[in-house]
Amino acid sequence: STFERNATFYHEFKDNPRFSVENGQEKNHLRISDMQLSDSGTYYCGSSYSNKMEFGEGAIVIVKGSRNMTVRQQSVSESVQPGDSVTLNCTIHTETCAGEYSVYWFRHGSGESHPGIIYTHGDRSDQCEKSPEAGSPTQSCVFNLPKRNLILSDAGTYYCAVASCGQILFGNGTKLDIEADPLLLVYCLGVALALSFILIIALASIMYKMNKRKCRELVSQTRGPTVSQTDAGAQDADSLHYVALNLSNKNNRSRRQRSNMEEETVYSGIRQ
Repeated sequence: STFERNATFYHEFKDNPRFSVENGQEKNHLRISDMQLSDSGTYYCGSSYSNKMEFGEGAIVIVKGSRNMTVRQQSVSESVQPGDSVTLNCTIHTETCAGEYSVYWFRHGSGESHPGIIYTHGDRSDQCEKSPEAGSPTQSCVFNLPKRNLILSDAGTYYCAVASCGQILFGNGTKLDIEADPLLLVYCLGVALALSFILIIALASIMYKMNKRKCRELVSQTRGPTVSQTDAGAQDADSLHYVALNLSNKNNRSRRQRSNMEEETVYSGIRQ
């Protein structure tokens, strides 16, 4: 196969001395000199034969950012307590690009496989200040992430990522440890213990009153019939009549009959 000896460049590549083509027998190489960040991308090689166009898999070119740009975060580890507030900051030092910055915050919690994005500042450049040294192109940009009323689930490592001038850089991360206050824990346990003690006393008092009421009911049910029988017996005793009779044998009775019905005395008494 043959290749065109004279390469033709189009658009922004036209008349750009950094781009050239090295061709020969069965080869056609694109050469890029003095690489820049804008050269990052995927380059495809295509060929045509008999009006048929075919492309290769492509070559991905990634131009790493200039080392003149750095991203720094505060202390690597910081310990706070639940309910506290903290402000995480991310500082950018650069001298190569005066454009806007997009700042992203990621949090990698314990047990999570990948960090998750939690906040973005968007395109901002109003938080940047130039170096006070005369003629110095260096500028510093500070971006803050306030966290208020922290809870245990906010613990993790927070990363600051800055996208600018075709590159993205990550900070070293700030680990946020949230630890419960031991005194607060003791106080909570003491309150829980006191409430449990009060509840036990209340339940014991209720059980005592219920048992006492049941005992009274049983005693009243047991004594009720005895008192009724006694009262009935007293009433029967009050209604009794006592009668005294003077009885004599048959001989005396016959004698009295013969004595022309002698006077017979009957004693009777009634007890009221």
